[in-house]
Amino acid sequence: MTERFLIVDDDSTFTRVLSRAMTRRDFEVQVARSAEDAEALVQTWIPDLATVDLKMEGNSGLSLIPLLCQANPEMRILMLTGYASIATAVEAIKLGATQYLPKPADADQILAALNRVEADAEMEVTEQPMSVNRLEWEHIQKVLTEHEGNISATARALGMHRRTLQRKLAKRPVKR
Repeated sequence: MTERFLIVDDDSTFTRVLSRAMTRRDFEVQVARSAEDAEALVQTWIPDLATVDLKMEGNSGLSLIPLLCQANPEMRILMLTGYASIATAVEAIKLGATQYLPKPADADQILAALNRVEADAEMEVTEQPMSVNRLEWEHIQKVLTEHEGNISATARALGMHRRTLQRKLAKRPVKR
């Protein structure tokens, strides 16, 4: 039986490339451009595997994870994001995602992550500590998650102006 693979991402180029790659690997593939589209799709088509983008128009990919787990408790879900942070990774796993990968990721990396159910004790540990800017980014993401994405509440908790926080969030996350 062919496994079903759901791609939830608003990046049309990424979804086209990944969909083609997974189809070549004999998956039955469906694409949803938003969490809302994926919710509607899962009413009639239950996937075995899914990649979910964190940040899309409308609801966050995090909001979709519990629904996917409910539709198929055996589903392996990979949270993909260009805005990787420890806070969102932890939250995604708590909600039921199997793994978490920062973008860019190719089809082989995605399948490797989805097929890795056990923790990897051999994973390379970097000797270099995070930069101050990266630590700031991680802290902001943690506080933002604690305040359920509410920018104003997060800004108050961090003791900064809301517009300053919005500018920091609009920037790409800094490298480690």
